[in-house]
Amino acid sequence: MTTGLKPHQLSAAQAAALIRSGDLSPVMLVEDLLRRIDELEPMLQAWVTVDREGALATAKASELELEKSGPRGPLHGVPVGLKDIFYTAGLKTTAGSPLYADFVPEYDATSVAKFRQAGAIVLGKTVTTEFADGDPSPTFNPWNLEHTPGGSSSGSGAAIAAGMVPIATGSQTVGSTLRPAAYNGIVGLKPTLGLISTYGVVPVSFSTDTVGIMVRTVEDAALTLDALAGYDSKNPALVNVPVGQYHAAVYRRQSPPRIGLLKDFFYERADEEVRSHTDTVAQKLAAAGAIVEEVTLPEPFHRAVEDIASVVWAETAAFHEESYAHHREDYGPNIGSRMDRALESSPIPYIKAQQGRKPLQAAMEPIFAKYDVLLSPCTPGPAPKDRTTTGQTFFQAPWTWIACPTIGVPSGLAANGMPLAIQLAAGPFDEERLIGAAAWCERVLDVHLTPMNPNQG
Repeated sequence: MTTGLKPHQLSAAQAAALIRSGDLSPVMLVEDLLRRIDELEPMLQAWVTVDREGALATAKASELELEKSGPRGPLHGVPVGLKDIFYTAGLKTTAGSPLYADFVPEYDATSVAKFRQAGAIVLGKTVTTEFADGDPSPTFNPWNLEHTPGGSSSGSGAAIAAGMVPIATGSQTVGSTLRPAAYNGIVGLKPTLGLISTYGVVPVSFSTDTVGIMVRTVEDAALTLDALAGYDSKNPALVNVPVGQYHAAVYRRQSPPRIGLLKDFFYERADEEVRSHTDTVAQKLAAAGAIVEEVTLPEPFHRAVEDIASVVWAETAAFHEESYAHHREDYGPNIGSRMDRALESSPIPYIKAQQGRKPLQAAMEPIFAKYDVLLSPCTPGPAPKDRTTTGQTFFQAPWTWIACPTIGVPSGLAANGMPLAIQLAAGPFDEERLIGAAAWCERVLDVHLTPMNPNQG
């Protein structure tokens, strides 16, 4: 090993490079990650299923394939964790619900198939909140066991932070990728709605469901997006647009970006520590050469939180209606109460919300055109010291509703030792610009967060 790091400490890009050069074997990497899981899983509860035999067998096959014909793709030999709403052929997909406790899909989700095509190794399935909704999962935050890891991608966030796996999928219907990423001190990427296929992913809301990427670095996010993006005829809602060169974008940008600083909407909902921290980050980026200007958001932006809630609740109820009618006792209290409200409510809020979506997107276009990225806090505060909640989704909701790409980048620690992050947004399908600017910010901030004593929490 030339990095001085243990295999489980490697980023996905580092691991992929070492595997390609022959300095690290896929078997060695999988074995080290399994040891890490054995050590920490009893405390963190980040995994539903660890496919030990399958992962080791695939790792051995990866070594042989590498020797015989070279790497299959950019993630050859790199293990991934899959949020347990992603279908995996022959491997349980429980969706965090007793209703799916024994469900074994016959096919892979498109994103899982693309991981395999890129040479990745499926290590197992990470914990999700029930049906990727609001009832907290059993997972613990590796930074402090008394704090929530966030949700709904709870297991993915904790597993990445604790060094159990270098890449994991999340999903974001409102705030379920960037929020847990921020709470666990890792990078979270929510691409543009329609850039990655959701075929084979248990749905929450077809209008907003987006496959999320959870990793340690912006480069890892770009490398993963290269593998997963692209048109899928099985997903009729997918947009057939040219796929960018996302990993190349990490290094393409050398000049400082033009950044729109968003205090409007965000600062009034953030605690004082987060406001001060975000100001400090903006000042540091400006000192490094970025043009940072405060931006006023259009009025419809402020309604996005309410509008997306109306749509998500209605579409969740539509998907679960029949099952809920016969198995009410198997649904958690949060999703159950939302189902009750949605099933009893008028369709008018849903219709009005959908009518307001395109005007909001149009109102944001000139702002996206003026700036490389828009900067805000990623969460109102650090992860709450409360495991009965998964935290607030306010800071992700408008971007998910607009359907544009966002990325959360670790930016420091709060006074209580919990991670903080900034959130960057760009225009729809402008992932290359977003990733290039995020990588520049990451280099300037030079923040690398790892839980110091995960054994003690």
